[in-house]
Amino acid sequence: MKKTAISTPGAPQPIAPYSPAIRVGNFLFISGQIAMDPIHQVYDPTQTVVEETHLVMNNISALLNTAGMNWNHVVKATIFLKSMSDYTAVNEVYGQFVGDIPPAREAVQVVQLPRDCKVEISVIASI
Repeated sequence: MKKTAISTPGAPQPIAPYSPAIRVGNFLFISGQIAMDPIHQVYDPTQTVVEETHLVMNNISALLNTAGMNWNHVVKATIFLKSMSDYTAVNEVYGQFVGDIPPAREAVQVVQLPRDCKVEISVIASI
């Protein structure tokens, strides 16, 4: 199957050699998104985990919209946390986006994330 790269000015540009999202057939694979401002392409380390999560979810939303999808199309999500103590705060924001039938998901704590951010989220969507 042919793969097509998806990007948008509404989400940050890659900070390494990867595509923000790849469409293959009916599936869209969105790379892990961190709280980078899509306009200035910077990460602000003074953001709270709630602010970071809102920005991450908005960045994912922009990529979904560019591909003609929305959160109802998301079937799988992975949340990476710098600290599991942020789990509840991240879930509160995440829950505002995912709708009535949330996707399958895992949340894991990791030692470090790009730019030393607090949260990174990747998703898989399907039409």
